[in-house]
Amino acid sequence: MPDAVVIGAGPNGLVAANLLADEGWSVEVLEEQDEPGGAVRHDNGVHPDFTNDLFSSFYPLAAASPVLSELRLERHGLHWRHAPRVLAHPLSDGRCAVLGRDLDDTAASLETFADGDGAAWRELHDVWERLRPDLVDALFTPFPPVRATVKLAARLHAAGGLRLARSLVLPVRRLGDEEFRGEGGRLLLAGNALHADLAPEAAGSGGFGWLMSMLGQTYGFPVPEGGSGALTAALVSRLEERGGVLRCGTRVSRVEVRRGRAVGVWTADGEPVVARRAVLADVSAPALYGDLIDRAHVPAQVLADLRRFEWDFATFKVDWALDGPVPWQAPDASLAGTVHLADGVDELTRFAAQIAMRQVPDRPFTLFGQMTTSDATRSPAGTESAWAYTHVPHEIRGDAGDEGLSGAWNAKEQEVFADRVERQVERFAPGFRSRIRARRILAPPTLQAMNANLYGGAINGGTTAMHQQLVFRPLPGTGRPETPVKNLFLASASAHPGGGVHGAPGANAARAALRGHLARPSLTRVQYALTRRNRAGDRSA
Repeated sequence: MPDAVVIGAGPNGLVAANLLADEGWSVEVLEEQDEPGGAVRHDNGVHPDFTNDLFSSFYPLAAASPVLSELRLERHGLHWRHAPRVLAHPLSDGRCAVLGRDLDDTAASLETFADGDGAAWRELHDVWERLRPDLVDALFTPFPPVRATVKLAARLHAAGGLRLARSLVLPVRRLGDEEFRGEGGRLLLAGNALHADLAPEAAGSGGFGWLMSMLGQTYGFPVPEGGSGALTAALVSRLEERGGVLRCGTRVSRVEVRRGRAVGVWTADGEPVVARRAVLADVSAPALYGDLIDRAHVPAQVLADLRRFEWDFATFKVDWALDGPVPWQAPDASLAGTVHLADGVDELTRFAAQIAMRQVPDRPFTLFGQMTTSDATRSPAGTESAWAYTHVPHEIRGDAGDEGLSGAWNAKEQEVFADRVERQVERFAPGFRSRIRARRILAPPTLQAMNANLYGGAINGGTTAMHQQLVFRPLPGTGRPETPVKNLFLASASAHPGGGVHGAPGANAARAALRGHLARPSLTRVQYALTRRNRAGDRSA
């Protein structure tokens, strides 16, 4: 009988389990898939000689996360690798904005777009350096982060107060226009904002684009050596060293609630698993409140709010094994681990508008990853392990292109849209398609089948828009891992601070569970009954 049951072995679930084990709790992690990791996994499914990440690949938030750094995962085999450049945004005319880990490198690139833009970037970076310690603290701690907020408010005041706060809530298009004369700095900010589901005209997209840009400037966009699953392997190794138990291929079908308390879970095979102290759910908010808990235990207002929960954009991903490097028209793009593909901010706006109109984009904004450029172990010398993803609407009403895509995402539609993504790459890298040895398509339904948390291909556990952040995440009036059911905690990206691989939702849930159980309680009658039933089932088997 573990002290805690963790539902889901994604990074947040594994972080939560590790922190509980550090405090002497016995922990059992139940994972539906046959392997752990959630959206942090890799394989050789595209080509036997190539390692491709199945979902996420680059981890600036992990590099910045105090949660992960305190786990010292390098002792368990995790090694970070960096490309020569962090990010590139080429244009069809051959110009290219580059984000490097060296501030001078980035400033020099932006200066080629307009005199003074290098200095403007340095000013944005100066603001970041003044705010970074308390901003990072506030970002990765439970809401409301009282102590961090007090310190951050003081730093904000010193850095310009309300004027700076205004800048951070601006749409990224407006922020770029105010800060830069040329297009280079605007591209870096706007492309990074679209790592989430924030259009260039969305309020707060400026702050998010600035945050992601500065994370890249300071920490880079590192990758785990050998594949993204190396991060998962390190978390599992650390957990098992501390006595934690991981069971894969075990789907949880229900959280057992008695007298308003979570006392354990039931698996899909009918097995009860008792939790002496807590149940932590690394699942989406809709899955927790809509499926795993009997609705009789969920307040009516929560169920009403759940109907308004908004997912982030659906995702369509293509993986490749390439016979050679990508033939970028802009040479600087060849040195970047991540490449943004859109011919200017206007094209980003056009892309976001098509999604808002529930159309499949005709020129999809594409995030392109060059994995061998970042980590030489990913494929044979002289080749490239690559991927690209773009976004599509969840509900599709039409095709902005002329190929009649309907969102059925059958085999034919997947091939058609994958070809469209490749044509987008070809605009900036003529001859790209001639270097494809093999490809794999991961359409929205495929992503969800491989990881139930990626509902419809949504990768952030819910929209990043301001109306579903802070005290509004995942539902109005929440913002913390506690749920209406005592001893049950939400530990997924649906909880504050949201998506990205940084472990904060899992850490927040673990700390909340620890605060609520300073002493080991005795078994309740219900837990005892569940245990007796479980043992009886073992004897009959």
